[in-house]
Amino acid sequence: MAATGAVAPAMTASVLPYLVAAGFFALYAVGRVRDPRMLRNGVFLTIAAFLAVTTTAGMLARTVPGAAVVLGAVVALLPLAVLVLGVALIANGVLMLRREGRSLGNLLSLVAGVVVLALPVALVLGYAWLSSVRERPVWLLVLASVGFLAVLLSLYVAGTFVAFALYSVVYARMRRTDHPAAVVVLGSGLVHGDVPPLLRSRLDRALAVYRSAPAGRRPLLVPSGGQGRDEPRSEGTAMAEYLVAQGVPAEDVVPETASRNTRQNLEYSMALLTERGRAERVLVATNEYHVLRAAVLARQVGLDAQVVGARTARYYVPSAFIREYVAVVLEYRWLNALACVPLVVLAAYALWSGLSGPAG
Repeated sequence: MAATGAVAPAMTASVLPYLVAAGFFALYAVGRVRDPRMLRNGVFLTIAAFLAVTTTAGMLARTVPGAAVVLGAVVALLPLAVLVLGVALIANGVLMLRREGRSLGNLLSLVAGVVVLALPVALVLGYAWLSSVRERPVWLLVLASVGFLAVLLSLYVAGTFVAFALYSVVYARMRRTDHPAAVVVLGSGLVHGDVPPLLRSRLDRALAVYRSAPAGRRPLLVPSGGQGRDEPRSEGTAMAEYLVAQGVPAEDVVPETASRNTRQNLEYSMALLTERGRAERVLVATNEYHVLRAAVLARQVGLDAQVVGARTARYYVPSAFIREYVAVVLEYRWLNALACVPLVVLAAYALWSGLSGPAG
């Protein structure tokens, strides 16, 4: 009887994480049906996947012979994985600077790689030094609490970045409307007044949609982008010329030439489409790394639109994803700040415990 009584709590403990994972997956499924453009869908999906994977790994370690050794080896290899990730990001950053030129956006993967390598080393050295000190003054405890907070914030950044990247991939592969009324092509900058390969891939994606539509139901194409300070003409004008040169009738191309960023791309294009009665069943064409943020912005400006992505050169993807993630974090800065409040409280509690410990 005692053994039987002990089995029930054990079974409950093993099943409970799966039930929680199923709950988060249900939230994801409902959110995806309601509006797939919501970022919270990615958070729910990531939590569900994390709980399912870690719970399954724990069960295998307890029940399958040799599984604990394999999982232990995987955990032991994590430092090597961090090293490889950091080196890869730095190498990608150097490549970005060589091919795309010096800019803050092109430096992101390089900076991320340096942080990935330097932060763990600094934390390990700091912990070793702290452990060797017998008398710990207040300033040392404060420094230790700052290091603890850095670890917590790093975990938060890593978790939210994984959620963003995972859902970006998932959203980019969702089925889109077959016959939109209009296709908005987001600008990404000209090179010497001409359409560069990155922007051309967006235009070619829109062309594929345009040509696949049956005769009489061809969508209106809206190339969207204003004139930058270093550009001799507007992006919308250059993009429209490219589309017409590819055989699209001029009456099917309505360039938007005043916008300065993605939000304005969508807002100003929406105004043009509303004037022409084409503001429903809109498709937005951009690159794959930019799909999710563009979809979120489309939802915010009230545009009834889905977003499709064109393929991007592989070397460009890491830096681009980091840039998109930073943009989303800044867009929701107050929500992210609120989410980090418990982490600050936890670090403050650790400091308080360290200060009150010796006295007790």
